Amino acid sequence: MATRGSAQLSAETRIPSAVSTAPVTKLAPRHSALVRVTHWITTICFFALLLTGIEIVISHPRFYWGETGTVLTAPLFQLPIPSSRATVPTGYGYVLPDQNGWSRALHFEAAWIAVLTGLLYVVSGLLTGHFRKNLLPSNADLSWRALLTSFTKPLRFERPSEAEASYNVLQRLTYLFVIVILFPLVIWSGLAMSLAFASAFPWSVTLLGGRQSARTIHFFVSLALVLFLFVHVAMVCLASFWNRTGAMITGRTATRKEHA
Repeated sequence: MATRGSAQLSAETRIPSAVSTAPVTKLAPRHSALVRVTHWITTICFFALLLTGIEIVISHPRFYWGETGTVLTAPLFQLPIPSSRATVPTGYGYVLPDQNGWSRALHFEAAWIAVLTGLLYVVSGLLTGHFRKNLLPSNADLSWRALLTSFTKPLRFERPSEAEASYNVLQRLTYLFVIVILFPLVIWSGLAMSLAFASAFPWSVTLLGGRQSARTIHFFVSLALVLFLFVHVAMVCLASFWNRTGAMITGRTATRKEHA
């Protein structure tokens, strides 16, 4: 009996040890509520701006440099697409449906919502230290080896490890470039096309080279933001689409840990 009891006790003591070594999934905090809300509002606004921006470009797919540009002016370049206006020479024998009216109205509204949301994000990021903790790279991250590693790993389709749950140095620099350079420039160039804004702040339009120059700059900065969107989605898919998307919805991300 003593031998049987000892064997039973020995088996029972081994069971918790076996179970405790199995990996478990835990939810770790990742994004604050304000970051998540501003992210999804900006996402909706971005797609609204992209759709309406395409319609606006279709109405006049010719770009100029300087203050003025009309159908009688030689363009800097022209997109090889038909226009939605018969007065715009495109080389096509037909015109597309004119959606310029509602597109401009929605473009204007979505732009202001995006601007106000961006201001809220920037102010909150400065007050809470979000930029310093999550976006500003350290001196060690700026080494050539760290930069090369963060650039080559996605090209090899290597999924980030659990230790790399935060942004790598290339992602941090890219996000900072978008927040500090591209977003302000697309807002500035967009406002510079407004006659009211140009009348109130003529110097801001002059710095860009004129209203038509501002439109051309606005177009290329928008293309850069679209490229950033594709790269951003690709990186999310590489890291684990559902995990990262869920983290941006719930604020928590799943991590696997081994029990001691």
